[in-house]
Amino acid sequence: MALTPSTMLALGTRLPDFDLPQATGGRLKSSSLDQRPVLLMVLCAHCPFVKHVEPELSRLDHDFSDAVQLAGVSSNSLITHPEDGPEQLADQAKRQGWSFPYLLDQQQTLAKDLRAACTPEFYLFSPDGEGLQSLRYRGQLDGSRPGNDHPLDGQDLRAALDAVLTGSPVNPDQTASVGCNVKWNPGHEPEWFGRAT
Repeated sequence: MALTPSTMLALGTRLPDFDLPQATGGRLKSSSLDQRPVLLMVLCAHCPFVKHVEPELSRLDHDFSDAVQLAGVSSNSLITHPEDGPEQLADQAKRQGWSFPYLLDQQQTLAKDLRAACTPEFYLFSPDGEGLQSLRYRGQLDGSRPGNDHPLDGQDLRAALDAVLTGSPVNPDQTASVGCNVKWNPGHEPEWFGRAT
């Protein structure tokens, strides 16, 4: 495990196009999403940082699933980390009671489009003046990490979600998420990975 921060994709970036299988079957296409905000969460089954935040992800699913389109995205290499395969992801979602789709980004295209660097990582998009989904928030769930005393309450992400849903500006002072590095397919690491941005 390499402790890795978010690259902090530029605010205003448009939601990337994707068409990905779900861990429990079926597919989800970006073109099938409606005009509600979209929250993409880069997750996996084995990471201790993801395991730490699972209870708050369940609360977010419960609190926001009607107003926001949530989706988990697992981009870890199944060549090096088969423990993040579809069966394990489906089991994780079932155990936590998640209702949101859990996408398998096996070619890691969406992760690269998001400049994802770690698990967990969060990307909140909402429609701009042209009706296109634009990035409003990226970074940490809150200040809680395994072994520290900060409450697991989703404070940072919840503030962004509340702002988007009430039509208020999202605070641009956003803190990078920190977690295990995305496990890239061997020989296919993005050129920016591991560099300060």
